[in-house]
Amino acid sequence: LNAAPERAPRQQVRFLPSPAPGGGGAVELVAASVPVLADHPLVRGPRFRKLKIGAGHRLDVKASGVFVLGIGHGNKLLTDLYNCHLTKVYTVGGLFGKATDDFSDTGNLIEKTTFDHITREKLERILAVIQGTNQKALLMYSNIDMKTQEAYELAVKGLIRPMGKSPPIITAIRCLQFALPEFQLEIHCLHETQQYLRKVVHEIGLELKSSAVCTQVRRTRDGVFTVDDALPRTQWNLQSIQEAIRNCQLKVETELEKTLA
Repeated sequence: LNAAPERAPRQQVRFLPSPAPGGGGAVELVAASVPVLADHPLVRGPRFRKLKIGAGHRLDVKASGVFVLGIGHGNKLLTDLYNCHLTKVYTVGGLFGKATDDFSDTGNLIEKTTFDHITREKLERILAVIQGTNQKALLMYSNIDMKTQEAYELAVKGLIRPMGKSPPIITAIRCLQFALPEFQLEIHCLHETQQYLRKVVHEIGLELKSSAVCTQVRRTRDGVFTVDDALPRTQWNLQSIQEAIRNCQLKVETELEKTLA
């Protein structure tokens, strides 16, 4: 912001001494418009000394992907978006054959196991069980009678979700890649932490009579924001940030109106 072109300094009228007509050393005061010295950069210093920035749903140090920030008035919008309880999407990588103390591939190794018996079909059966169990939890924590017209209208709009506190809930899970010992999942979830997703990978390994660690947690969507909306480190400049805000403004307003109206 401080590197952006500055506005012209304010002008003020001052009476300055000037040689009087006719010479003779006489001096008279003449009205003149001069810049206000208080607006000079060397006097007032940088225009912006602080900027209020808020963080949306956090990412831990081992995760990556979409991380939403609010600037200025955007901090209030972050609170509104949080109250919408929107779904987040992750790409989660896993590795069969070992277990660690923190469920990640960088943790302390606890055990090694065989994994040759695992097939994609067996993995997808486990994923179907996980999704079915979580769907029941989703309906329970949504506090909606599924036999009512309200439930039907919410289902049509895709708005059936807990609007208060609840345990982590997986709304959808599927296998993207499978090449033993590695696999990759796409997980849609609510109220999760990245550590919870690593634990899910660990539990999948146990269900398949083996073990597994998480090799990657990458958030590809946070509510209305996707990877395409994100700015890489090389684009952290005023022009790119302003453009990103303008591009996301309409869909944020639309989502807030649809959910909180």
